[in-house]
Amino acid sequence: MAESHFSARDDGRRQGVRTLPRNVWVVTITSFLTDISSEMVLNLLPLFLAGSLGVKTNVIGLIEGVADTTASLLKIVSGWLSDRLGSRKRLAVIGYAISTVAKPFLYFAAAWSSVLAVRFADRIGKGIRTAPRDALIAATVDEGQRGLAFGLHRAGDTAGAALGLLVALVVVWAAQGERIGLARGTFQTIALLSVIPAALAVLILAVGARDVPVVEKRSPVRLTTRGIDPRYRLFLAVVAVFSLGNSADAFLILRANTLGLSVVGVLGVLIVFNVVYAAVSGPAGALSDRVGRWRLLVAGWLFYGAVYLGFGAAGAAWQIWVLYGLYGVYYGATYGVSKALVADLVPRTQLGTAYGLYDATVGLMALPASLIAGVLWQGMGGWDGLGPSAPFIFGAGTALLAVALLPLVQRRPGADTSG
Repeated sequence: MAESHFSARDDGRRQGVRTLPRNVWVVTITSFLTDISSEMVLNLLPLFLAGSLGVKTNVIGLIEGVADTTASLLKIVSGWLSDRLGSRKRLAVIGYAISTVAKPFLYFAAAWSSVLAVRFADRIGKGIRTAPRDALIAATVDEGQRGLAFGLHRAGDTAGAALGLLVALVVVWAAQGERIGLARGTFQTIALLSVIPAALAVLILAVGARDVPVVEKRSPVRLTTRGIDPRYRLFLAVVAVFSLGNSADAFLILRANTLGLSVVGVLGVLIVFNVVYAAVSGPAGALSDRVGRWRLLVAGWLFYGAVYLGFGAAGAAWQIWVLYGLYGVYYGATYGVSKALVADLVPRTQLGTAYGLYDATVGLMALPASLIAGVLWQGMGGWDGLGPSAPFIFGAGTALLAVALLPLVQRRPGADTSG
């Protein structure tokens, strides 16, 4: 049966989660399983690198920045290619499969260069799959349900992350208790276990998803913003400003560590983050369909700035628990909303390219953002830096600047300023 297409917008808003098309559910389950796998290991990498391998924190930031930037470049190509081919599913399956094959090699990692190689391969997979996957969701649902669909997907994705962290916490607790450092054997066990849900995710997407061909007459798709609504180009510029202060979350983990949290404690605060994130994502997405995505995005970025100031000012471990919960509110309120806003600003025939450019903008800023954070924290050369609070104060400042620039996007001709 063909995927459900497009009732009136108001009718779509009244429809519930159960009426969302098959593809939304299949992709949500795929992301749920993938995040169980990924979050079991990726959030432990900074601790594994610093503790077991003795890697400096500036190198950890470099690894994360390079990995995310690599993914961003491929997101441009894969989004454009999915538009060109008129097929989303094929590239999404390939991307998930590459990441699955890469994960077992973490078991053998004995130097930071080996970890970088695995992260590089994993991010190649993420770069290939992300834009076509998002375009598959957007092309399947009515405009009035986009916020709900992306909110559900993000909730499933984040619930998987919380479950993956819980599995990792149980393994760490059983293997080493409240030990501050992460033992190599513990990390190896978790790396092997992570392959199981990753493989299931690939199988479910390959068997369960149905491609939605682009049926409208399309102009030739080019890997450029030319021909895309000027509001979208301005939106990307503002997103870049915001992302410059949004360094790798490895710095949040390191911040927690400086305040005395053990490996089990770090996993605990990450579980709190993901539970809150999952709980907020669905309602926030549905709310954006009713009250406007612009309002929710502005509120979310302002909230982010306040939370980052909190991370900078924190002086006790209990404050990190509270701040991670608030950080989850920010993510849940803005991630799916931002993705739905992309679909509002471009025609459906350019969705793959648009999502590729959006993800690329965020990813390309990850490297300078993490490098800036590392320099502000630890300095460079003969300079000792400004300390662990500095990256978070800088991030709060870029968030406020981005909020100040958003009205420029809304004032463009044709912009919906009601939201």
